[in-house]
Amino acid sequence: MATTHIMLAGFGGQGLLFAGKMLAHAGMIEGKEISWLPSYGPEMRGGTCNCSVCISDELIGSPLIVNPDVLIAMNLPSYDKFIDTVVPGGVAIIDSSMIAADHRRDDIAYIEIPATELASEENLKGLANVILVGKLVKYTGCVKDESLDEALPECISARKAALLESNRKALEIGRSL
Repeated sequence: MATTHIMLAGFGGQGLLFAGKMLAHAGMIEGKEISWLPSYGPEMRGGTCNCSVCISDELIGSPLIVNPDVLIAMNLPSYDKFIDTVVPGGVAIIDSSMIAADHRRDDIAYIEIPATELASEENLKGLANVILVGKLVKYTGCVKDESLDEALPECISARKAALLESNRKALEIGRSL
């Protein structure tokens, strides 16, 4: 796919902006055109949050993504808000620890991962987002694993540098699912 439009959505504090930043940075490492557009309410932690990422081999006309190819949903309100915007043939990657989705479409693929539960079991609290990104990259191939691995340390702030290995482990869990 020459262009991948990704919508990451959930509550503030779930690391969606960080996840989008990782994807965008990996695309830049590969020399692709990228856009990263965060959107969050004034509440930040606990409020609604989403992030649009476009990774393309071509120029990007607008960073605004109305109809994503891929939706990562980390809570039910976000799933409900964005599921009908996914293009036919697209995919919804959902954190099944947080979402019991009643509304299903038959024209998209669903990947359900209990990411929050897995992160907790593996002592990776707060890294469900990275597990889901690992699965997204494995499923779509929008960036190479090596590019994501290279982007990760560049995206982690200095005050969270001690979490690098935990993030790497979370990526591997996602890739292995």
